[in-house]
Amino acid sequence: MYLIVALSAIIAPFIFLVAFRFPATRGMTWSAFIVIGLAMAIWGVEGKLIASSVLQGIHKTLTILWILFGALVLLNTLRKTGAVDRINQGFQNISTDMRVQVIIVAFLFGSLIEGAAGFGTPAMVTGPLMIALGFRPLAAATTALIADSTAVAFGAVGTPVAVGLSTLPEAGPAFFQEIGKTITTIDIFAGTFIPFTLVVIMTVFFGKAKGLKDAWPMLPWTLLIGIVYTSSALLYAVVFGQEFIAILASLTALIIATITAKKGWLLPKKTWQDALQEDFHPEKKKSDMGLFAAWSPYVIVVVLLLMTRIIPWLAQFTKTAIDFSWTNILGIEGITSNWEFLYSPGTILAVAAIVSVFLHRKGFSVFISAANQSFLTMKTTAISLIATLAMVHVFTNSGINVHDLASMPQYIAESFANSLGAVWFLVAPFVGELGSFITGSATVSTLTFAPIQHSVANQVGMDANAVLAAQIVGAGAGNMICVHNVVAASAVVGLSGKEGDIIRKTLLPAILYGLVIGLATYFIF
Repeated sequence: MYLIVALSAIIAPFIFLVAFRFPATRGMTWSAFIVIGLAMAIWGVEGKLIASSVLQGIHKTLTILWILFGALVLLNTLRKTGAVDRINQGFQNISTDMRVQVIIVAFLFGSLIEGAAGFGTPAMVTGPLMIALGFRPLAAATTALIADSTAVAFGAVGTPVAVGLSTLPEAGPAFFQEIGKTITTIDIFAGTFIPFTLVVIMTVFFGKAKGLKDAWPMLPWTLLIGIVYTSSALLYAVVFGQEFIAILASLTALIIATITAKKGWLLPKKTWQDALQEDFHPEKKKSDMGLFAAWSPYVIVVVLLLMTRIIPWLAQFTKTAIDFSWTNILGIEGITSNWEFLYSPGTILAVAAIVSVFLHRKGFSVFISAANQSFLTMKTTAISLIATLAMVHVFTNSGINVHDLASMPQYIAESFANSLGAVWFLVAPFVGELGSFITGSATVSTLTFAPIQHSVANQVGMDANAVLAAQIVGAGAGNMICVHNVVAASAVVGLSGKEGDIIRKTLLPAILYGLVIGLATYFIF
């Protein structure tokens, strides 16, 4: 019975969002009530801890809404300054094929943002950018989520590795580098195929032919880009360590993708634009704005993100100067929600939006108008996120209970370990996915499950580093179906209420990713 109760945080959202097709505002609210009720009635979690966890979820929602606002206000500002039209024209010069554009924007530019910021930021940035390029909202949200997977293991300058594994006894730079090399080794067998997967999703769900006919001609080019990304990631893992793998690999592949796409190498001659919005009309008048000037706000975002994360004194300043963190909520030790305001990607995105007004020689009223528009877009998202994160934090904090039970996520993992230890290489990635699906973070998933993964590997005589690597890669794949990432990605493209439709399209790629990683780990190690 306890296992069913613990799994309620997975089963309820799946039933309401995917099976019943409820919007997240209803589906996640019902899921939260069910999980919280079971936590109190069966798990023995007391009312004060429930209240503390709900407040933690509300506070965490504010931090995510701020990132969401930053992503929206930047895009809306750039639309009003004319920068988006110029960016569009730049893409037209590279390729008008939407199968190519989704790789460059969602996978490669998204991976660059992931490497610098992480924490769900890429889909919030690339989704709206693809909308501006003419992608249908559902196509933009779906592909943005699937694309933000391979780079997640090394997101936010290697946080899932460095922080996620920080509680293990071996934790240290040499250990992290070994894990980084193992991750990039096994991910060659899965991450390489993410570009082609994105094309398949586009042609199957959004193409007129509704099949693979328009996907196969893209296989050579997408494999080239995938191999360049994953093989260069392995090289950077060996040479530099885990911090800059996603950033350097995405930049390397971005250069190759741009050159080959512009020259049409390995690409079909027929242009594919089936996912174009019906009423979309690109600006045909040539913009006077330079391409670098149009992209400069995004350059500013990446530079500021990197500076605030790798320059020690600046990182310290941005983490402490304006700190809205809430520690020991309601007096319960360890129930904490961090919000280092200047360090947040939301602040950096908003700053870039303000700077862009002056760079593009527009009045400040442009930013005010964009801000108002962005706030209006976010209205219903807050409800969905509060319900989702309240449920998540009750789930993760459930280890504090009157029955001395393990927390729900630990109970699930230990139950799986007892029955599936012999094939744990195949299970490990899905434990990582499970953690990300619930918590919305590869780092939190790894912090939660790494000790269990490490223990199981040692008990059954498996390579512990390989199991931990599979956990982290799986956690990255879990980003595709993570509820609060889906809610945020839906909001930024104007699809609030369609979260179930998105998960139905991202679920199979997430499962296949975990399966390939499990098989690769099993056969290599």
